[in-house]
Amino acid sequence: MKTVLYSMLLLLLLSFAGQAAAAAPPNPTEQVKPFIERVVAQLKDPSFKKDTVDNRIDRIVKLVSEHFDFQEMSKRVVGKPWQTLPAAQQQQFSGLFAKLLGYVYLDKVDAYVEMKIEFGKEQLKGERAEVKTMFTDAAKSIPVSYVMMLKGDKWMAYDVFVESISLVRNYMEQFKGIPQEQLIPTLEKKLNELKANKEKNKA
Repeated sequence: MKTVLYSMLLLLLLSFAGQAAAAAPPNPTEQVKPFIERVVAQLKDPSFKKDTVDNRIDRIVKLVSEHFDFQEMSKRVVGKPWQTLPAAQQQQFSGLFAKLLGYVYLDKVDAYVEMKIEFGKEQLKGERAEVKTMFTDAAKSIPVSYVMMLKGDKWMAYDVFVESISLVRNYMEQFKGIPQEQLIPTLEKKLNELKANKEKNKA
């Protein structure tokens, strides 16, 4: 009788352990590490470097979209007016914002590609996580943190801190107080100015 009870207890414990393992979220650092390595490899690719600026932006945005939630970023940048934007305009804003970030940060990221990447201790709380990295070379160290949320089985970044400066908060200040009807025109203007500057520098 005792043997049967012990066996039943063991089965129950194994069952609970299996359920706990199934419910445990994937490790954010383990997801982010190969992703960042792929981004760096893309930036180092000779064919990427020789491509046009527009194509480089499109290629890097497509790759980064695997673990960057540009819609969530856009929602936080715009704030309360986001809730009243039609779905089509939300999608348009998110697409333009992704390209804007591509133009703004491509040059900065290019400067990081030859630096060593060190992964620090992650912070995990439920479906939120922060993955800390450090880009280092002989001259300097640049801390970069990815603030993420779990969507399904994938960790998606919705903010990035570079040297303790929040990407989202930076753009929140820029779009603060802009009327709803001017959100997309303002973003398009910023994007066109960046494109013009790129072309000017290229010339």
